[in-house]
Amino acid sequence: MVFLVLLHIISAIIFVGNIITAAFWKLKAEFSGDETHINKTAKNIMVADYVFTLPSIITLLISGLLLAIKSKYSLDEINWLTVSLALFTITGVIWITLLLPLQRKMIKYSGEEFNKIDYKKVSRTWDVIGTISTIIPILILYLMVAKPF
Repeated sequence: MVFLVLLHIISAIIFVGNIITAAFWKLKAEFSGDETHINKTAKNIMVADYVFTLPSIITLLISGLLLAIKSKYSLDEINWLTVSLALFTITGVIWITLLLPLQRKMIKYSGEEFNKIDYKKVSRTWDVIGTISTIIPILILYLMVAKPF
């Protein structure tokens, strides 16, 4: 059980950490104004999602469900765990349906023929949606630690 808890915590750190660092590197590249750097950063954010975010999501789900079963937490009622799972699902839906397509567009618009107007529009949308999808996992972390209900 201790191993599962450790695995779950490490996965949460990687998950939230990658979300936050992706935003940091994206903003840093954009402030540089270097179009090539912006494009490389947009591509690397996508790579980091597949290398870090996706495996951490899978590990969080598996370790979290195993911990819930071993701890005999109810999945049939509203509690910190079911609310966390619902929020985690919302985050996943946002990532798959909104953020990934926006990231693909950022890569496209920052490519060889940099399209500043379209890139900026897509980038700002990514910033807003990305902020929301960063706050949600932080709220989930709070629920996991505090277990308020």
